[in-house]
Amino acid sequence: MQKMERKRNTPVVKLIRNFIDKKSGKVSVSRMEIKRRFEGLDWKDQKKVLAAFLDSGVVDREWAYKKLIVYWDKSFEPQVRKLWETYHEPKCAWAVIRYFPLDYIKQHVDEFNEERDYYFISLRMAKDPNYVIDKSKLTKTDYLSLLHHSERTISDEEARDTLYSIVYACCLTENYLIRLEHEGGKDEAITPADFRVVVLAIFYLLKMGKDKVVQQFEEWNQAVEDAIYDSPEFKFIKMDDYFLGYDYDMRRIAVAKIYAYLALDEKYKQPSDPTVEKMREDFFRD
Repeated sequence: MQKMERKRNTPVVKLIRNFIDKKSGKVSVSRMEIKRRFEGLDWKDQKKVLAAFLDSGVVDREWAYKKLIVYWDKSFEPQVRKLWETYHEPKCAWAVIRYFPLDYIKQHVDEFNEERDYYFISLRMAKDPNYVIDKSKLTKTDYLSLLHHSERTISDEEARDTLYSIVYACCLTENYLIRLEHEGGKDEAITPADFRVVVLAIFYLLKMGKDKVVQQFEEWNQAVEDAIYDSPEFKFIKMDDYFLGYDYDMRRIAVAKIYAYLALDEKYKQPSDPTVEKMREDFFRD
């Protein structure tokens, strides 16, 4: 009977060596095996792997950048600094913003140009009470999040304006881009309070103690819900079995947008907005 031999793993040091040596003919297979075994490696070997990948091509560097968010060590700073200043790769910025000294970030702040870079920079800097937050560089929910995490607050008036401005933006957003926190069952109305971005805003406002603002919004939202149930649009989709599943949800969102927009104070609206008549025409035409 032939004796079966157990296949032994290649030592990780050899895998790293083969990965680094572009003439070894084993770069691809070593790369795949290193990635497969990375989470189970000792920290000293993980550091060697990350250093090797940071010293490789762009795809390997991007893999390492993602790992650095969890496996950061100050010893990586010189290598990452050189890479950042050479390539300004967006994923490299994640580690720089999160782990580099604040003085470095302040000196190079204009180099971070990706969509949410300013938010993550401010998460670190806003704990300084003298740091001025530029709201124009943030989404409204990121602004509320930043206030919460930096233990700041705002007036009830600003909280209210921020919340209703978020609802207003939802009213002008394509239906398929609005994600829902609670979809409800068939024949149930969708209201502005079901929009995930609104739910998130309310969460942060409550964390900041804006209970009165939230209570007023809930009363407003209830009035919108009542108007939706009485609306010809909602009765139209309820009586037609054609509107099922995804299309049914899109229809309910469209109705929520119409009646939320109608209920909003005029100060939240713009002259360039589509008219409610146009929104209704689009609803019945679609």
